Amino acid sequence: MIYPKIPLAQSIIEICLAQGLTHIVISPGSRNAPLTIGFVNNPKFTCYSVADERSAAFFALGIAQQTKKPVALVCTSGSALLNYYPAFAEAFYSQIPLVVISADRPSEKIDIGDGQTIRQENVFQNHSLYNANLVGDSTVENDLKITEAIHCSIINKGPVHINAPFEEPLYETVNEISVKVTTSAIANITPTLEMTNASDFAAIWNSSKKKLVLVGVNDPNSIDTSIVDFLANDTSVVVMTETTSNLHHPSFINNIDTIITPFSQSDFEKFQPEILITFGGMVVSKRIKAALRKYQPLHHWHIDSLRAYDTYGCLTEHFQVNPNDFFNNFIPLLKPIESDYFSHFEALNQLRKVKTATYLSKVPFSDFKVFEKIIQSLPINSHLQIGNSSAIRYAQLIDIHPSIEVFCNRGTSGIDGSTSTAIGAAVANEKQTVLITGDISFLYDSNGLWNNYIPKNFKIILINNGGGGIFRILPGHDETPVFNTFFETSHCLTAESLAKMYDFNYTIASDETSLATGIVNLYSNNNKPFILEVFTPTRENDKILLQFFKELQ
Repeated sequence: MIYPKIPLAQSIIEICLAQGLTHIVISPGSRNAPLTIGFVNNPKFTCYSVADERSAAFFALGIAQQTKKPVALVCTSGSALLNYYPAFAEAFYSQIPLVVISADRPSEKIDIGDGQTIRQENVFQNHSLYNANLVGDSTVENDLKITEAIHCSIINKGPVHINAPFEEPLYETVNEISVKVTTSAIANITPTLEMTNASDFAAIWNSSKKKLVLVGVNDPNSIDTSIVDFLANDTSVVVMTETTSNLHHPSFINNIDTIITPFSQSDFEKFQPEILITFGGMVVSKRIKAALRKYQPLHHWHIDSLRAYDTYGCLTEHFQVNPNDFFNNFIPLLKPIESDYFSHFEALNQLRKVKTATYLSKVPFSDFKVFEKIIQSLPINSHLQIGNSSAIRYAQLIDIHPSIEVFCNRGTSGIDGSTSTAIGAAVANEKQTVLITGDISFLYDSNGLWNNYIPKNFKIILINNGGGGIFRILPGHDETPVFNTFFETSHCLTAESLAKMYDFNYTIASDETSLATGIVNLYSNNNKPFILEVFTPTRENDKILLQFFKELQ
């Protein structure tokens, strides 16, 4: 086997292998040559070459999102490292393990005018769970730092940074490894529920007639069926989910904005819970956040083994355990209480569903109509990635089949890496993967298509409404050159040339008939990746959406 001659590079590679890091995403460069040589020449690693570091980082994020295991990112020195930051921040807020390994110049070469050098140490400090600033030699201290970084990424579910200085020559190799690394096993720490005053919390629950369970971003099939059934059958409990909650039951409310947007003050007062229980990651709906900040519960309990954000300004308890352990220990202490909380909002939910169907039956071709058609057409048991901004918000308004797994970069809610993340996710799972994205997000991350690992059955449904359509539904919209240029980012670009350059199948749709034909073509052709670009009316989409909420009254 071929190894890099530099001992520090050998140590990093050996420790990564010992700790179970097998997916390595490498962006070509020179300073990281020792790492590249070592990873690529070891058959125990699966290595990917992605040239654009920003895209590479989101590609790695998509793999880690699916495998639930850390993925290593390897780059050269200088500004290459900084391009990892958007995905690094997303990993931090979405609790996804990433291990960034940056090659660096030796410390004496920094800030003396040498080429391709920046201050790389601690560059991700605000969002890094651990920063391992190594010295140039292979030392026990280095080994422990590398090991601790990887352990931290795995246990605390987030990104870490290992900065490794290498001196030239960089490309020399040897046939025998020269280091014996010092490492340690990962402690198997499983948080357990410790509720010394469990009876007090049970008493609060048992006396409360209005309990709201709000679920944010959540992994598919992660909540026990018995817990789902318990929550669904408690008349004092309303469960609200989102598309990215991946939690389904016929009695759960999965179109939050459809329910609460038309609320009057008296409706909000009736809705105001006594207990709010949250679990999962970020919540998409701005309306539910605003409502709970104004109409606050007496008690807000958040269930998460690692973190709790005080999103609604009323957090009273953080149970540091996973939701299954919490509810399985808590449910035996609970007693039923008479309440019409669920029945009232279940009736309202059914009424809203009828009004939604009625509105969609008469609405002209538009973003809203397109989302209805494409979500209903998604293959059973498929994997859906959704872009941010308008795409994820429209997706909240349409029912989705329970078998479909849904993901979106909601940690920072950025549009910058949706395509690259979706491709990484497609590589890491065996399901049919579909990306639904908007035009600005797609164009922003077009380098995501510069990737040799895209599965042949990968599908992109691109909604092209000629700009950032979400800005048209926000307060302050005015049809002026300033708005069109600096907010909406109006354009006349299409994906046709990009599809040709990257060898994607490509077709377009601009009405319901061509959309129906396009959807059939999309799923029947699997000889290479496919882009279905759907053109919708720029100046009508916002009016149709806003009218929808008016007609829900």
